[in-house]
Amino acid sequence: MMNWIRRATETLTLESNAIRDLIPLIGDDFIAVGKLLFQMKGRVVMTGIGKSAIIAQKLVATFNSTGTPAIFMHAADAIHGDLGLVQKDDLVLCISKSGNSPEIKALVPLLKSRNISLIGMVGNIESHLALQSDVVLNTTVSKEACPLDLAPTSSTAAQMAMGDALATCLMEARGFKASDFAQMHPGGALGKRLYTRLQDVMRSDQNPTVAHDASLQQVALEMSAGRCGATAVQRGNAIIGIITDGDMRRAMESGLGSDTQADQLMNPTPKTLPEDALAVGAFQLMEKHSISQIVVMDGERYVGIVHLHDILREGIF
Repeated sequence: MMNWIRRATETLTLESNAIRDLIPLIGDDFIAVGKLLFQMKGRVVMTGIGKSAIIAQKLVATFNSTGTPAIFMHAADAIHGDLGLVQKDDLVLCISKSGNSPEIKALVPLLKSRNISLIGMVGNIESHLALQSDVVLNTTVSKEACPLDLAPTSSTAAQMAMGDALATCLMEARGFKASDFAQMHPGGALGKRLYTRLQDVMRSDQNPTVAHDASLQQVALEMSAGRCGATAVQRGNAIIGIITDGDMRRAMESGLGSDTQADQLMNPTPKTLPEDALAVGAFQLMEKHSISQIVVMDGERYVGIVHLHDILREGIF
C-alpha cells in the first residue's frame, strides 16, 4: 500500500539536500557569472529544453522583476529561427541537466560563431555544454527525488535555487530597493503594498478634531461625524492627543461626569505618520501597538485619521 507520508518526506528531503549541496559549489565561477550579468549592456537570454526550459521561463520572470533584463528563448526554436532574439550585447544562460541534448549541441556553435558569451547552468560538468561554456554554474545533484531517479525533480529544484541566488545577488549589487520593486509590480495585493500611501486610503471627511476643552457630548458627536472611531484633540494649531471609541467606553464605565473635558480622556501620545507613508507601514504599526487608528500629518499640519478598515478595504492584505 502506498505510504504517502514516507514518499512526500523522501521527496522533500532529497530536494532540500540537492539545494543544500549547491552551497559548496558557490565560488569563483558564481562570482564571474554575477559580474558578467551585472556589467552586461544587453539582456540575459535564458534557454533550455524540457523541464529546464520551464525553469528558465520562471527565472526570466524573476530577473525582470528584480532589475535584470531577461528574455526566454527555447533551445529547439532557437535553431529554427528564434536565434534572432539574441543581440550582440546579450548574454546567453543555457540551463540543462545533462548538457548533451541534441538541440543544445546544435545551438552552442551558432552562439560561438557570433561571439555571444555563454553561461552554462549544468548538472554534468563533463558535458558538451559545460566544456563549451565561457563560465559554468555547477548544479549537479546526486539523485532525483523521482522514485525511478528519472523525472527532473531534485535537478530542477537546484536549477531554480541557483537562479534565485543569482537574482538576489544582483538585486543587492544594483542597490535594488522596494520602490524599484513597486514599479515592476503595480498590480495586485503585492503592488498595492508597495505603492499605496496613507493619502490614498484616507477619505476627505476623515479628519475629526475637537478642542482640548470639548465636552463628552462634543467628543461623541465629532467621532460619529468623522466615522473613523476616533478624533484628534487640538490645542491651538497643535495636535496634543487622540480619543478613540475605546477611550469613550472606558470613560463611561468609570463613571466620569458630563463635565469631563477632552484632554482628560485623550491619549497624549498618539501614533502619527506622514501622509506619504506607505499604508503597509501603518498596518504594521497598528499591529505592533494593538491600535486601530493612526493620526496622519503633513509636516506639522494635521490632515486626518486612518482606520485599520481603510487599509484592509484596499485589499492590501
